[in-house]
Amino acid sequence: MQPSGLDGRLPVFVFPPSITVYLADPSTHKQIVTLYNPYDFTISYQVLCNAPSRYTVDTPHGAIRAKRSVDIIVRHIDVSLSNVQTPDKLRIQITEEGKRQVLGRKDIPVTLVKGVPEARSGTESDCFESVRAPSSRAAAGAATSDTAQHQHQRQHAFGANQGNTGPSLVLVSAAVVCLLGLLMPTEGDQTPTRIPQYLHLNANIKIVLAYVLGLLTYAILRVG
Repeated sequence: MQPSGLDGRLPVFVFPPSITVYLADPSTHKQIVTLYNPYDFTISYQVLCNAPSRYTVDTPHGAIRAKRSVDIIVRHIDVSLSNVQTPDKLRIQITEEGKRQVLGRKDIPVTLVKGVPEARSGTESDCFESVRAPSSRAAAGAATSDTAQHQHQRQHAFGANQGNTGPSLVLVSAAVVCLLGLLMPTEGDQTPTRIPQYLHLNANIKIVLAYVLGLLTYAILRVG
């Protein structure tokens, strides 16, 4: 893909696609947004907002080199009841470095809600339901209490081991496959290479691979 002469709209790759800020949880008032550049040329980005007085961004504009990503920190600085459920949006727009023509843009909805985040779903612990002790437990005596305590200790040790398992082999393997695909020559590239022509990938496939790689990298870092 040649950097000059680009026209039309290019997709903008951002994660997460939306932001939720919780009024009673200060840890959510600052969040990280990752911008990806899967293209073969350097892009410039700019962060806009429909309510700039309510947000600050550590680097509201900058450049991202080809096949790189950058993290920006977004802070909600006007967390109050009057702003709950206000439909705010951050807009990320990209241009080719050194040019003014906007090649693509993406809006990220930002919502301020009351309370705190609910327990994370989708984990193995969510598959279990609370088990109530039998009504005769009080009459079972010290022996039952000792048994319950011993089971609790074993369960705790099992949970500690579970926390150190790290990312799964499937996630790592998929990320490696995506990375290898991005390293393949681009279809139509005239640069001499020893890689067979049938392994040359077109730009659209590489864009998808870059996006999937970004999601897999986030998942691996989160698990690890």
